[in-house]
Amino acid sequence: MTHKVALVTGGKQGIGFGIAKRLIADGFAVSILDVSDEPVDALAELRAEAGDDSLVRYVKGSVDNLDDHKRYLDDAVNAWGRLDVLVNNAGVAPRERKDLLEATPESFDRVLNINLRGPYFLTQAFANRVIELRGPFDKLPEPPEQPVATIINMASTSAETVSLNRGEYCISKAGVHMATSLWAVRLAPEGIVVYEVRPGIIATSMTSTVHDKYNTFFANGGAPIGRWGKPADVAGAVAILASGNTPYSTGDIINVDGGMHIPVL
Repeated sequence: MTHKVALVTGGKQGIGFGIAKRLIADGFAVSILDVSDEPVDALAELRAEAGDDSLVRYVKGSVDNLDDHKRYLDDAVNAWGRLDVLVNNAGVAPRERKDLLEATPESFDRVLNINLRGPYFLTQAFANRVIELRGPFDKLPEPPEQPVATIINMASTSAETVSLNRGEYCISKAGVHMATSLWAVRLAPEGIVVYEVRPGIIATSMTSTVHDKYNTFFANGGAPIGRWGKPADVAGAVAILASGNTPYSTGDIINVDGGMHIPVL
């Protein structure tokens, strides 16, 4: 197959859908993993963008179910025979925002399983399958100049910014940062590069319930670029990393937050 293959978890809506659409526009075949039945309208839009129905696949499953990882990878390999990019995008916020003194173990476990544990082990499964497809490297004098595969983890400005009413989310995204560093170091000798994208305040269903709060935040100068981010803004950063045009970089963070991460007096 001539098209490179990208896997995008949580790709039926929001940031994940924006990423899937951009990667298709850039010439990738894309497979989505998501928990719902096939989203007919979303898939129709993606297939129209691709101009070829065979370049878009959908697997129903959850990133926190490790048994679904093998089904997801098998489906892509059986269809296309290769794996090039994994975008660990699927993630959740707490169902209820609660102060640290009131947060529940059940909410903590749910958020950590989906946002951190699941992507960590999907990365492991993806890397092992890439290595299997790639074949041995032991006769090469040094790593290849172009990546064999790319992994992109979706973190958040919350990896470093404290929100006292959703501590489990902040901890999960801080963990994603360490996971990015760990996998970047471990997989570099295998020809696989790993990156982290940190969205700020992006207009999605996850942020729709706090719209007034963030409108006030922007009005008060909370970010140098004083507007809501869009899924397409995040997708643009992912596209740069997935392109293979940064082959001598790994473990890097791209902030897509309107400059929120810049300390300002």
